[in-house]
Amino acid sequence: MSGLNTSLAYFFTVIGLSALGRVLLARWRRRLGFLTELISAFALAGCRLEIETIAEVGQWAGALGPDVTYTMLFIAVTIHAIIMQGVSGNPAVTVMGFLQKEIGVVATLLSVASQFLGAFLGLLVAGKYWEMELTDMHMIKNLMMSECSTALRAPMLHGAVAEAISAMTFYLVYLVLRNRTQLLRIPIMALLLTFLAYAGSNYTSGFVNPSLAFALTFNCPGHTFSEYALVYWLGPLIGMTLALFLYLGNIPLLFNRNLLYSKKSRFRVPKGKNSEEKTN
Repeated sequence: MSGLNTSLAYFFTVIGLSALGRVLLARWRRRLGFLTELISAFALAGCRLEIETIAEVGQWAGALGPDVTYTMLFIAVTIHAIIMQGVSGNPAVTVMGFLQKEIGVVATLLSVASQFLGAFLGLLVAGKYWEMELTDMHMIKNLMMSECSTALRAPMLHGAVAEAISAMTFYLVYLVLRNRTQLLRIPIMALLLTFLAYAGSNYTSGFVNPSLAFALTFNCPGHTFSEYALVYWLGPLIGMTLALFLYLGNIPLLFNRNLLYSKKSRFRVPKGKNSEEKTN
């Protein structure tokens, strides 16, 4: 249990620092919104890296099984969503806003760059934390840093398809629930992310987040950078675009008219009124 207690202390530290940064930047959110994306991506990567540590070595170095791994993932995603409301830490969500004409080119580029930087900082912080070797689990993880296990356990093409399908499912639900109450939206999205991680554990781990995947698996041997990019960057972007197209019927940045659904008037004019107007 000492390993779990240490991991919980690490989680609370990362989340606490991220929440403090979010509060400090709240007054300048419109001008410095990209910095809140950095903080959000940092919190996601920092927590998920520790969860991956529990998944890799926790079972035989700390008696922590898969039930602990997925429970911690659900809790971490839920707390992150509560603290970082309105901030995704996910480049695919940012690009979705750009495709919907909700944000401009400059804001999109700044946010995406900040998200990748935040994820990289999360990797650096986690690495320093593992170097402290507070438990046997973290000592082993520190020794495995240069030979980490890749999350891509399927052929490249299969992995790209799996990640695209996972992303399409996630972002379609995200769009459907976007205007719903947080009490409904947050637990459903956290549960869905946990399920995608479980279902994709033997394929790609179902990250559906390009910057998160960059921090978690791009430095692991077994595949080239371009192969990782195809699976974890192009796959989620394709899945997100398909989800947006299925939900809206078009891509607002590319098409002006709806290509899938016909827009019908919500108000019907009584037939009697039409006939009277024609008579007049």
